[in-house]
Amino acid sequence: MAKDERFIKTYSQGKMTVSEIWVDCITGVNYLFHEDGYAGGLTPLLNKDGKPIVSSAEEIKWLKEN
Repeated sequence: MAKDERFIKTYSQGKMTVSEIWVDCITGVNYLFHEDGYAGGLTPLLNKDGKPIVSSAEEIKWLKEN
């Protein structure tokens, strides 16, 4: 993976129906992408208080290295 990529895929499950978690390396915001057939959607992941889940700079650095 190139170090300058804006998004990193951190999780993926499924073959025909796919759910993935992506992290924005600039803002740290985590997004859920879901695809089923020809349809798909993207939304930020929220915590129990309704605020976006944000990865720390250390977590993003680790994701880029691994």
